[in-house]
Amino acid sequence: MNRVSIILPAKNEGPALAWLLPRLREIQPDTEIIVVDDGSTDDTRVVCATCGVECLSSPYSMGNGAAIKRGARAATGDVLVFMDGDGQHDPADVARMLAKLEEGYDMVVGARDWDSQAGVGRGLANTLYNWLASRMTGHMVADLTSGFRAVRAGKFREFLHLLPNGFSYPTTSTMAFFRSAYPVAYLPIKAAQRMGMSHIRPLKDGTRFLLIIFKIATLYSPLKLFVPVSGLFFALGCANYTWTFAHQGRLTNMSTLLWSAAVIVFLIGLVSEQITALIYRRHE
Repeated sequence: MNRVSIILPAKNEGPALAWLLPRLREIQPDTEIIVVDDGSTDDTRVVCATCGVECLSSPYSMGNGAAIKRGARAATGDVLVFMDGDGQHDPADVARMLAKLEEGYDMVVGARDWDSQAGVGRGLANTLYNWLASRMTGHMVADLTSGFRAVRAGKFREFLHLLPNGFSYPTTSTMAFFRSAYPVAYLPIKAAQRMGMSHIRPLKDGTRFLLIIFKIATLYSPLKLFVPVSGLFFALGCANYTWTFAHQGRLTNMSTLLWSAAVIVFLIGLVSEQITALIYRRHE
């Protein structure tokens, strides 16, 4: 039977952990539970000690992804379950996810419904990410950014060097599993309202959400994103040339610039494709 480790990244989540950890211990009494304290200034460590749960503390905040990587390295289980430490995820769903994993999958992700999204803006952004990731991979991606997931430890550790220290580790790990042909399943879950304040800042993290879109492409198949963009620039150049030739009888700089942009974008995609292939070939 596989040994299971539950990893909870936490930053100033003392009140939520005080509720969550006893429930986890009650439902999963034989499971290793690790809280990765990402530079908390509250009573997170005291709560962990009271509940008899191992706490890995950082002297300062390194980011959610950094906490995930530290927990994954320290865990001794064959299966790793990642949960948010803010009380959003129901401990009872852990057993469901482990059962789904045993059906032959290497990763099972808890897929939130619309009512579980943290606001309309976040819901629309996640819908866009899911649609783009589904188009890129050719597989149905029900929740690309969910932090509640169960994975086989050996396969997850293959991609630790790819994971960012910030908040987009779910995107990176999901696309890496698809790229490596590791089967991924989605399990519908209900996520509760988080306890305490969110650590996501809309203005500062807006750029991060845009970068996630490009990361989706570059971690799977860059040409699937860059070729259509290149084709668009080429088509615009042709359209501009047709119009200017018909009305002015000449080739303009704008058409030349659009065609040049098409070539440059295509070459960037080609180089990105080769870099992506080299990254994954490292593990083969």
